[in-house]
Amino acid sequence: MRIIGFEDYRTQAQALANALHAQYQEVRLHVFPDGESRAQVPVDLPEHVVLVRSLNQPNSKLIELLLSVSALRRHGVKRITLVAPYLCYMRQDAENHPGEAISQQVIGQLLADNFDDVITVDPHLHRVHRLDQAIPIQNALAVSAGKTIGRFLKNQYQSGMLIGPDSESEQWVRGIATEIGFSYAVATKIRSGDNAVNVTLPQRNYAEQNVILIDDIASTGRTLAQAAGKLLQAGAKQVDAVVTHPLFCSDSERFIRQSGVTQVWSTDSIAHSTNAICLSELLAEAVKKII
Repeated sequence: MRIIGFEDYRTQAQALANALHAQYQEVRLHVFPDGESRAQVPVDLPEHVVLVRSLNQPNSKLIELLLSVSALRRHGVKRITLVAPYLCYMRQDAENHPGEAISQQVIGQLLADNFDDVITVDPHLHRVHRLDQAIPIQNALAVSAGKTIGRFLKNQYQSGMLIGPDSESEQWVRGIATEIGFSYAVATKIRSGDNAVNVTLPQRNYAEQNVILIDDIASTGRTLAQAAGKLLQAGAKQVDAVVTHPLFCSDSERFIRQSGVTQVWSTDSIAHSTNAICLSELLAEAVKKII
């Protein structure tokens, strides 16, 4: 088995290779002035390679993955495992307005047609509850960063209250709180636009509490920022935030910090300056399960 990465995700791919005691090599990419990509994969490879790349900012990355897979197959690779800690286009699983593409089905089938296995971390699924429903192959494996995040938090705090900013976060918040023995609660959220949300806190005593916001994705940052502001108004001593997938689009990180959040931590599912929680051991165990 060989680990194959890309320059923009090199540190994480090398960490996975080290955890698996596997050799690491890299796809060489060149982007032409018109935006087209050229991909050059290593040759003289074993029959099984693990292609590692997180799929934030996905449109060009998906094309480069397809080019890479084609070249790998042409050079004799029989089995290609995709490790994509952040998996794109999983949110839309229904036609919410007439004429909309169901992007989860489109991208899920694309990945199923090109990869023998797909491994990801805490995918953002709604009505579809299993990854193999979105990516119709036998080895579609979703692992949770919850225990890894829990161990990190246990090293930071003696006690605290975990808050999920919306109902979708409850599964992660509940699991982490149970693992480390912290209390938890979940807020409610109404979204009226990409940057417009209204968060309502549950009835709790927040006075002098260390509160840690837990969310799977931070994109615009508006949900975390509003939750943090209301927690501080309710008397919280300090509000920190932990995010599994730090998309942090545009001014989102600044917006979160300006709301009063003291610490912003994330896993390295997406390369970002807030990365504090390494997923390489978790992903290595997932790879071992399927080989």
